[in-house]
Amino acid sequence: MPRRFLQQSTLPLGLLVLLAGCIDVPHPFSKPDKTAQQLAAQAPPARLDIPTPTTALLPEAGAQAWAKMVSEQLLQQTIPAMPQAVRKGDWWLQLRAEVRGDTVVPLYTIMTPKNTPRTTQEGTPVPAQAWSSGDPAMLNAVALDAAPRIAAALTGIQADDMEKDPHSLKHRPARVYFPGVVGAPGDGNISLAQAFTSFFRKTPDTLQNSADNADFTVKAHVTLTDGPAGTTGHPQQHIEIVWQVLDKTGKEAGAATQLHDIDAHSLDHFWGDVAVVAAQEAAAAVDQILDRYSGRGNAPLAEKSKTDSTPPTPPTPTTPQKQ
Repeated sequence: MPRRFLQQSTLPLGLLVLLAGCIDVPHPFSKPDKTAQQLAAQAPPARLDIPTPTTALLPEAGAQAWAKMVSEQLLQQTIPAMPQAVRKGDWWLQLRAEVRGDTVVPLYTIMTPKNTPRTTQEGTPVPAQAWSSGDPAMLNAVALDAAPRIAAALTGIQADDMEKDPHSLKHRPARVYFPGVVGAPGDGNISLAQAFTSFFRKTPDTLQNSADNADFTVKAHVTLTDGPAGTTGHPQQHIEIVWQVLDKTGKEAGAATQLHDIDAHSLDHFWGDVAVVAAQEAAAAVDQILDRYSGRGNAPLAEKSKTDSTPPTPPTPTTPQKQ
């Protein structure tokens, strides 16, 4: 029986795959990452500034704490947020609050570097008395509530911009350069590469023979080390196959790692079905990494969220922009 992948657990910008025994799992890559955690290299923002709000209905210390807590929670969502005055060329987040009845509603407006509002997200209403106190525990709960809303909005903005760009990966296949496999014993380098190429050609993306103009590069490396003797006294080896995906700048977009203990030297000559199974699931993993990293599968920002009936004003002199 060909060796199958046992389970998969997700990591930021990557995939971890564990192999063990003859256990059949038909869809080992079916569990998606949080879309809020996946921002492409070209997506906004490269950095998200969060100036201290001046219309937050909070004392100065509370306003500063709110900005700091929101940035901390966004960092947990892998959004590069900083509690600082707006810098030239940066996207930024305006925090403010409105009184509605006996509650206060936190508002979060994502602004472009040109001070154009892209969307406003509303937080969960807070009792007015509790809000005015500026209690740190309350503000932390508010920030915790806001972070996934803001991250999802950024994902939607990215998808919206890609939808409008005829050259984005939403409208064309990704160009992928695959230089082959290295480090495998026996015919592994050749059989893994041939099988991966065959399966990857069934995805929406295209393989090319040159790194020129490639959107991504896939590198595969096999490492074989001596393992334990095994319960029946047979010597074993530990095999690790890493399929690394790099973007056009050389930054890692993700990696699929395959691990397994095998009978010692059983792959010294021919890989056979092992290469087919490993390459098939690696091709699926790489395709999913490309989807997640590029953001091409994300839904554009909902139409009703694109405009704000009360556009925010640029930062006041108390939080000046650095030119």
